[in-house]
Amino acid sequence: MAVPSYPLVAKWRQSHDSWVLRFALPTGRKYLGNDPSLPTCISVHHNSSFDEDDKLLKKSYSPVSHPAAEGIFDLLVKSYTPIPGGGVGDAICNLQPGQHLVGKLKSERMVHGSPIISKRWDRIGLVAGGTGVAPLVQIIRIVLDDPTDNTKIYMLSINRYEKDILMRDELDKLAKDHPDQFFVKYSLTGENVRKEWDGYTGRGSADMARQVLPPPSAKDGTQSTMIFVCGTDGFRDMWAGPVARAPPKADGSKGAKIQGPLLGVLKDAAYDASDVFKY
Repeated sequence: MAVPSYPLVAKWRQSHDSWVLRFALPTGRKYLGNDPSLPTCISVHHNSSFDEDDKLLKKSYSPVSHPAAEGIFDLLVKSYTPIPGGGVGDAICNLQPGQHLVGKLKSERMVHGSPIISKRWDRIGLVAGGTGVAPLVQIIRIVLDDPTDNTKIYMLSINRYEKDILMRDELDKLAKDHPDQFFVKYSLTGENVRKEWDGYTGRGSADMARQVLPPPSAKDGTQSTMIFVCGTDGFRDMWAGPVARAPPKADGSKGAKIQGPLLGVLKDAAYDASDVFKY
């Protein structure tokens, strides 16, 4: 079966080294995913000119648009200098309107046994490192766009400098539009943070987690919490510990991710592994 392609219809700069790119869906396809209430993820295919025989590279991206967006989806993409075995982000960012992205919809992401996000927990905490904000923005949109969903969301976005904070305008607007339901804080890890900065500094600590994120699920089951962590492998490992993989599948593709034990900052902050999902 041919891998679908999606024409670029618009793009706008998100930061000095990242873009949001809007792609159109093929004719006759209303939504990117099969269920517009569930998060989506697409595996982008790119033939690398750095490798012999134009080696096919694949990289996964979660749209920052709502999965119920009709006819389009938006990707947040950071452009890295192409190197052997890489260059997917750079290739996407260099697309011009009318050119096509080739990619395959990935299967639904199971979060502790179910792909459902809406109205599943009383409180959601989101910990984003850099471009790790992308799949978390989709979760925010799913919850806030549903007037019957009263889940409270607490987000911590961690970046090196202020200029690196991705989706900041969108996040601040969502917090302004939903002042009793969505709360966002920022932390900077770079040097020479301006004196007027009113956010946090550092990559994270148990104290920061306790101040920004919702508390762990209540032992009596009256209040449930889920913390999502997304960023580089090192960022995720520091906050919650590494993920593992099951053995390769029969077709040679990667095995399913295994959450593994909870470690790092969130363990130190007294969360349970059942309260945390690691991307």
